[in-house]
This record gives sequence, structure tokens and C-alpha cells, in this order.
Amino acid sequence: MKKVTLVPHKLDFCEDIYRMSSAPPVKEALGLPDGTVEDTRQFVRQAMQQEREGVTVPRVILDGHGNLIGLTDLMFIDHSKKSCHIGTWIGHDYWGQGYNEASKIEILRIAFEELGLDYVFAGAREVNVRSQKAQAKLPFIRLGVEKEFPEEHHALEKKEKQPCVLNVFAKADFLQYLQKNGLRGSF
Repeated sequence: MKKVTLVPHKLDFCEDIYRMSSAPPVKEALGLPDGTVEDTRQFVRQAMQQEREGVTVPRVILDGHGNLIGLTDLMFIDHSKKSCHIGTWIGHDYWGQGYNEASKIEILRIAFEELGLDYVFAGAREVNVRSQKAQAKLPFIRLGVEKEFPEEHHALEKKEKQPCVLNVFAKADFLQYLQKNGLRGSF
């Protein structure tokens, strides 16, 4: 399995984030408008503020050599429902190399172990087939849970303003995966 480290955002990462998110395959997959490095700085400042407020847990994904390869975050954290949503993107040069699964394991550890959540929802726009396929490869995800969690599905489609699929990572499934594969897990 690939080695990744998740670290908090800092302004030093802005140029790399801008460069990677401006690559056409990433930009198109995320539906990003044309932007500038200054727009990226504003995005990072906002992410850092939202973390201070406890609204999100945004993280930069670094590979085993310390290179920035993408971003992941926990958002819409709802402690009363013990749930949140996840968002992740990996730079185009790193697609198909196992970094999605490695980064998901690390961010889910934060969600389940540190935040004490029970569910982490992963959505994708119906037109984003690549994201759907990347999620389907994860051995610890439940696919197609729109009927089981209709409120979450509706909220996702409202946010994205288009049809979406909804999947979920459940704490019990994730813990079972860690134990089965001899990965550390203390929760």
C-alpha cells in the first residue's frame, strides 16, 4: 500500500495546489472555474479558518517523499448525527497509483477515531464516472446508499445542483477492514 501523510493546510502549499488543480483532468473532474494562485490562497485561508471553527477537517496529502499529491477533507461534520461528508482529489500525475485508498484510510482514521463519527458519506456527481469508479475500488465502502440515507442524498444533490450518487463509509466496516488486513486501529 502507498504511504501518505495528511497535514494541515498552510499557505506554503498554495502554488502546488493551484498547479495541480489547474490541470485539465482535475479541473474538469472537480468542476472548477478558471482561477489564480491568489484564489487558491483565499481557498486555503478559508479552509484554515473553517478548521479553527471546527466546521471541517481539511488536509493536504503528501506522498512518502513529502510531495503534495492532493487534498482531502471532512466537511459538514454533524456530531449529533455522528456523520460528515468527505471530499478528496488527487493530482493527475498520481492517478491510478493507490493514493486514493491510502489517503482515505488516513482521513477515515481521523473521522472515526479522533472525531468519534459513525458514518462518512462520499458522493459523486453522476457525470463524474471516474470518481464513482475510484470509490467503487475501495474495499471498505458501501455503494448506492441513497435510499438508506435520503436526507444526505438530497443535501448532496442540492449542494452540487445536479444528480449524484451517494456512498458511505461505516465505522464498523472500516474497523473490520483494518483488523482483517493487520492495519493498526485503536477505536
